[in-house]
Amino acid sequence: MAADYYELLGVSRSASAEEIKRAYRRQARELHPDTNPDAGAEERFKQLGVAYETLSDSQRRRRYDTYGPEGVRVGAGAGSNPFGAGVGDIFDAFFGGAGPFGGQPRRGGGPPRGADMEIALELTFEEAVFGATKEASLRLPVTCATCAGSGARPGTSPVTCAECGGAGQVRRVRQSILGQMVTAGPCPRCGGMGRTVADPCPDCRGEGRRTEQRRLEVVVPAGVDNGVTLRLGGKGAAGMHGGSSGDLYVHLRVRAHGHLTRDGYDLVDELHLPVTQAALGAVLSYETLDGAEELVIPPGTQAGRVFRLRGRGVPHVEGRGRGDLLVRVAVDTPTDLTADEDELLRRLAEGRGHEVASPENGLLSRIRGAFK
Repeated sequence: MAADYYELLGVSRSASAEEIKRAYRRQARELHPDTNPDAGAEERFKQLGVAYETLSDSQRRRRYDTYGPEGVRVGAGAGSNPFGAGVGDIFDAFFGGAGPFGGQPRRGGGPPRGADMEIALELTFEEAVFGATKEASLRLPVTCATCAGSGARPGTSPVTCAECGGAGQVRRVRQSILGQMVTAGPCPRCGGMGRTVADPCPDCRGEGRRTEQRRLEVVVPAGVDNGVTLRLGGKGAAGMHGGSSGDLYVHLRVRAHGHLTRDGYDLVDELHLPVTQAALGAVLSYETLDGAEELVIPPGTQAGRVFRLRGRGVPHVEGRGRGDLLVRVAVDTPTDLTADEDELLRRLAEGRGHEVASPENGLLSRIRGAFK
């Protein structure tokens, strides 16, 4: 078996289900033993089927991405398909959508769907937490306004293809080891459209679409995180000859905050306190994403203590409620003490029975030298 199912199918690891299906159909037609006499074609055809069966199923694909082929074990257990792929998919790949014994094609002709598009969108930390409406600009094929997507010059219309009768497919009968079989493929005259354009639109040259720069609004829901991808249905490239538009995938990139970090739906911050405030306590004005709030520091607060501000974290994308804001204390030791401050600390240490370094120059010099 090939080391990598994606390489076997010739697709990227981020390929959509439709891209995987198209890749499988294309290669299955080339490797099918009935059409490829090569000695190794049958084995490669079986391997292709195993790869497709794995990657076309979302759960199996997830296990394969995590654990590799050993974590999937395609074909083991009840209900496995011994051919390595759905029978309908094999007929789609090899017979162009028609049944092997002369049945009707599963799909008729018509304009193809437009391609999916991708863009990256940058957000501030606050926009990701609270949501935002952002404007994006991209260049993509859009429906031609002159011909309204038909591809025909204004005042004219496309006509039904004379060769396929509007079906978009032509069927051929041939003999195989299974007997008489009917295959169907795209009509060579209309390219599977089922219609032909005698007088093309001068602005789009008969394609029914033009490439233009477009601006659109992207509504970003509250609570999204860096790396999340939004799918905007029908906002991708327009299809040829009036075909439906593809989807637009928006990949979100969130800029880092000055001092807050994210842990799931919670926010985490480190609050630096001087020894005096940690020891004696304080009431501070602490700035959250929702504004300033009063934060009470009890006397004797130790380094590492966490204060939880409930409901001041990230909103849940699916459902109600928000995470919390966790403020972790870090106690800063003072440096460069004045003579009076040094004396105060020594009196404190003496009163609490703590042994400290002598202020004599010789000892201080040795202490400083040890840390150089």
